[in-house]
Amino acid sequence: MSDFETRDIPVNIEDIMHTAYLQYSLSVNVGRAIPDVRDGLKPVNRRILYAMKMLNLGKSHATVKCARVVGEVMGKYHPHGDSAIYDALVRLAQDFSMRAPLIEGQGNFGNIDGDPAAASRYTECRMERLAEEMLFDIEKDTVNMIPNFDESEKEPEVLPASFPQLLVNGTTGIGVGMATSIPPHNLGEVIDATVCLLDNPKATVDELMEYLPGPDFPTGAIIRGRYSMRQFYQTGRGSVKLRAKADIIEKDGVEQIIITEIPYAINKGQLVEKIAELVKDKRITGISSITDVSSKRVGLRIEIGVKRGAMGSVILNQLYSQTQLETVIGCTMLVVDHNRPRTMNLAQVLQAYIDHRLEVVLRRAIFDLNKAEARSHILEGLLKALANIDEVVQIIRESRNRQEAQTNLIARFAFTQIQADAILDMRLHQLTGLAVEVVQAEFDELQVKIDYLRKLVASRDMRLGVIREELIEIKNKYSDPRRSEITVDDSDLNIADLIPRHSCVITVSNTGYIKRVPSDTYRTQHRGGKGIIGMETKEEDYVEHLFNADSHDLIFFFTDRGFMYWLNVYEIPEGSRTGKGKAIVNMIKVEPGEKICAMLTVSPDEFDDPNKYIVMASRRGYIKKSELALFKNLRRVGLRALVIEEDDDLIGAGISENGNEILLSTRLGMACLFDQDDEQIRPMGRTARGVTGMRFKIDGDSVVSMEVIREHVYTEAEMTGEEGETETEVEVEVETDEEGPVFGSGPEVLVVTDGGMGKRSFVSTYRKTNRGAKGVVNIKLREGEHVLAVVQVTDDDEILLTTERGQLVRIPASEIRTVGRASKGVRIMNLNNGDRITGVAKLVKVEIEKTAVTVDGEIENKADNVLAEAAAMPEEPAVPGEDVPEQPGESEE
Repeated sequence: MSDFETRDIPVNIEDIMHTAYLQYSLSVNVGRAIPDVRDGLKPVNRRILYAMKMLNLGKSHATVKCARVVGEVMGKYHPHGDSAIYDALVRLAQDFSMRAPLIEGQGNFGNIDGDPAAASRYTECRMERLAEEMLFDIEKDTVNMIPNFDESEKEPEVLPASFPQLLVNGTTGIGVGMATSIPPHNLGEVIDATVCLLDNPKATVDELMEYLPGPDFPTGAIIRGRYSMRQFYQTGRGSVKLRAKADIIEKDGVEQIIITEIPYAINKGQLVEKIAELVKDKRITGISSITDVSSKRVGLRIEIGVKRGAMGSVILNQLYSQTQLETVIGCTMLVVDHNRPRTMNLAQVLQAYIDHRLEVVLRRAIFDLNKAEARSHILEGLLKALANIDEVVQIIRESRNRQEAQTNLIARFAFTQIQADAILDMRLHQLTGLAVEVVQAEFDELQVKIDYLRKLVASRDMRLGVIREELIEIKNKYSDPRRSEITVDDSDLNIADLIPRHSCVITVSNTGYIKRVPSDTYRTQHRGGKGIIGMETKEEDYVEHLFNADSHDLIFFFTDRGFMYWLNVYEIPEGSRTGKGKAIVNMIKVEPGEKICAMLTVSPDEFDDPNKYIVMASRRGYIKKSELALFKNLRRVGLRALVIEEDDDLIGAGISENGNEILLSTRLGMACLFDQDDEQIRPMGRTARGVTGMRFKIDGDSVVSMEVIREHVYTEAEMTGEEGETETEVEVEVETDEEGPVFGSGPEVLVVTDGGMGKRSFVSTYRKTNRGAKGVVNIKLREGEHVLAVVQVTDDDEILLTTERGQLVRIPASEIRTVGRASKGVRIMNLNNGDRITGVAKLVKVEIEKTAVTVDGEIENKADNVLAEAAAMPEEPAVPGEDVPEQPGESEE
């Protein structure tokens, strides 16, 4: 067998392709398409500037052929085609592409009409002074130098970058699976924002935007709106709406539209052709002529003639809507940070630049310190030699050669070898008195410099001060006025900002009508009252859900098919206590056949709490826990909350946090209580089905209720809880019924059957198990009876019961006796033959304060006449499909 065959190892081609593709993707994204956050340059741009530095092509040097630079870059640093290198060089010189061009070009470097640059053999270039600032002090070991592609040369890993180039000139790049698009900014504003962050490291994005209000494009134009820009600076993703700058003037009695600035990266030639095409197709009428009179002398200028009788303002608005005179630029702050693509916000980008400059200043200070100490060491030896010049000269004259003279000097005066070499290199003119004074002055000056550099190396605050001074110096030398004007746009108006924060009471009827009532409706400004529970409804409907919320909160609606829909609280129609509500199906886009089975109120601030979860349970016993933050990116068409199988339904959802417990109850009278911590239920993504929460003892059983139990305190040392087993007696004995002792403390749950029976039991009487257990007996059922609902209650709650035949009863929870967990309970509603309970709703107490008020010498208690009547039932039919307008700031998933 050959050696080749013995080394032949079978490998799956898919594994090779997977590994190779990942390596290729990383190479493209990090090594070509995405800029480094420190100097804001892609590798090709960095290599072009470094090659020009090595060729000494600064501003004071004559221009050279671009082909010379392209050849240098391609041969030494960038192993790619010459066209790619030349295109990058051309862009660095275009004043309509770069806010602060880094290369000065001579010849045809293209134009805003999209005409390409001349061939590299015809054009010439050299660096601008701002590019020299990017490379300033690179020879002082300020950055790492790495081998080039064939390890024959060294190239910088990153440039020192005396200013935040990433934001000043921006960049665009398309990699593998990701893209970056950073708009250009004004140099002075970027430096002001950086200085602000230097002075206040905890500065917020809003504070930075006081100095950096928005992008500043080289072509000017008008930026419409600040809201989307604020989103971009806060999250690293957003958009900028740009509009051409146009004036309407009157000439010879006819209006004329004059366009002097167009949006960034728009081809002017194609724009004029598009306008002409619209006029030709008669999609825009009223335009008599289109003339492009742009030139170097007058700048950009497009003159559009308006026909007599037509209105220039109307035509201009048509042009904005149908052409690229108004456009939206998508922005993504994707950069390479420590060899890893990452999306950053404004503060993070500026902080990364500051950290880079801190390293540059430190390495430069160490380099200068070492150099100064080396020179000081030599001067110290020279001064010592000059002080003993006669003896030094005698030793040198008596020595046979340089090596012997060096040895003798070291032996006599304890010079170092470096000092002895410097003494032997002295010329005779340095023995004059004036030369001695010069050496002494240089030595004293070096001592001051060394002392400063040592302090600079040791002090981070001093280095920050140096960075600040250098940035301000750059600003004073190179900054210019802003070109892009920022104006207000309709999108700046966030509806939530117009809604005052106040407490609301949300009521939802069992037939799907919802309304919002200010909490003040249920409260008078009096003192001393206990509060009441009031709920007056019409016979044909009742309030199924009633809860308090902030006007800026969100309401999540969960359907039986596992989808989540949402509304802002302020979007719910406000009504009086006796007013009409609005059908929920007219406000959210629920699919036909879907039924809302759970609702939650969520504050926007809770999305950032890692301890908040949404727990959901299905009829077949599956349970799922997802971080609340996963629901932050809302969509009007709904979000998939969990995957529901065809023969399953979502039966409940709740907000939980670590320390809470979950109680699942089944139709045939079993219950399973377990912790919701990560050991029992691990957090899952939105599209997961979940895990088994409960198994069933009896075939055909199903989960009917899920309750999140809070503030649960156990008082038993052990809980068995299985039917027929003896339960351990605890400290507190509440009462005794026919089923045995009733014991426990803490939260209570109410169990209601469809046969009119019900009971209250302490949660602590339920034996806590692991997830997936079959549970314990929840209630003893009579023949043909099933559990309908299980809700956590207190003595202050009221329970509303409805039946299949329309009977409705409201009873206080305090009237339902607390009994043992495995008891039959008590009758809570008398049913007619053949009737059964179909709905259970817990009513929430709404407090009404009252006080004694004197009227004509008598005591009048106004609160006695105020009931918390939650909702009058609607009379209008639901109209499925009626849409609610989407609000500004809504994000797509």
